[in-house]
Amino acid sequence: MPDIKLGSLFDGIGVFPLAASRCGIRPVWASEIEKAPISITKRHFPDMAHLGDITKVDGGKIPPVHIITFGSPCQNLSLIGNRSGLAGAKSSLFYQAFRIIQEMRDATDNLSGCPDIRWSHGTGSGCC
Repeated sequence: MPDIKLGSLFDGIGVFPLAASRCGIRPVWASEIEKAPISITKRHFPDMAHLGDITKVDGGKIPPVHIITFGSPCQNLSLIGNRSGLAGAKSSLFYQAFRIIQEMRDATDNLSGCPDIRWSHGTGSGCC
């Protein structure tokens, strides 16, 4: 089996990395700011890098991965929240995941010299 790598944004207690590892996928890095969930993830994955605050992560400088998972905060989308949607202070962090993915794509495109080698534009699928 090829060495498939995973990065996890808004990692929480590392549920995505845990599920992926059970399928032979190797978690490489995670972004989370809460100390208690990070301690749980570190217990399960002592070799996984922790990047901290997602707003400070530079996608062009982190190790490339095949899979990026994220479950961004949804308090502003919830029926019991203030319903400010993706413009809300917490739920707007959703856009940080897309920023990081774009920065990773830009870094990969610059390295390869040919963006279509790494990304199948227009088809909705990536190429490993």
